[in-house]
Amino acid sequence: MHSGFVSFVGRPNVGKSTLINQIIGTKIAITSDKPGTTRNVIQGIYNDKDTQIVFVDTPGIHKPNNKLGQLLNKGAYYSIEDVDVICLLIDAKKGLGKGDKYIIERLKTINKPVILIINKIDGLSKDEIFLKINEYKDLYDFKEIVPISALKNKNIGELLKTIKTYLPDNIKYFEDNIITNRSMQFMIAEIVREKILWLTKEEVPHSVTCLVEKIIKDKDKNIINVAIIVDRDALKKIIIGKNGQMIKKIGTLARKDLEKILKTKVYLELYVKTIEKWREKEKYLSEFNFNDFTE
Repeated sequence: MHSGFVSFVGRPNVGKSTLINQIIGTKIAITSDKPGTTRNVIQGIYNDKDTQIVFVDTPGIHKPNNKLGQLLNKGAYYSIEDVDVICLLIDAKKGLGKGDKYIIERLKTINKPVILIINKIDGLSKDEIFLKINEYKDLYDFKEIVPISALKNKNIGELLKTIKTYLPDNIKYFEDNIITNRSMQFMIAEIVREKILWLTKEEVPHSVTCLVEKIIKDKDKNIINVAIIVDRDALKKIIIGKNGQMIKKIGTLARKDLEKILKTKVYLELYVKTIEKWREKEKYLSEFNFNDFTE
């Protein structure tokens, strides 16, 4: 039995959440093309006949320019300090950037094995991939360099085989049927937030959060109520949309994902409130401190 904790780090939008979802085999981390989509340190548990790997998906590390950025970086740095192996993901198609160099300098202060994962190689030739490897290999003493495509599930098996050689423990931390440390309520709320980020694009900033208010389990269905919390009325109007069309789209996409995860029919009810209206109803937010993520 081999086991250990492995952290995925990298600048925003390099594919960390897509990779962890691919390895675990189901969606446990949301994805979008917006930096800072992953706000929390999320653990996904991979098991096979002789291995357990606890993967930690982190917010993208970047040079912060606001309070949200500072908090996201703090969570990512914490994950680096408290794991056995670090996997640095880079985007092969975007190439070496200031963000990558920023992270590599931080890694030089930590005495842990670091594996470089060159992601998004789909569409690149072997020669182009080789050039990418040469571009990075002299920047840091990487233990291994593994090119992959998380989206196309390419070379993921080789990556897992490589990671296994650096696992230090021989105990099982979680039962085989557990795939994440996050609650179902958390995952439901995050899926709704993902659809908001997908559909509203730049119109809606990251000062939006979602909270599950109620889950009613019936014989063959789940009835789920989710509150979408925003910081001003203008955002509320955008999320609801003209004649309620936007919130209907958000609900439809979220429901499809939830039915796959829950393996049952889902009735999803969404409503939008400003933080002031929400506080009139709730004296505190039990799962999310909204003030931590606003200026």
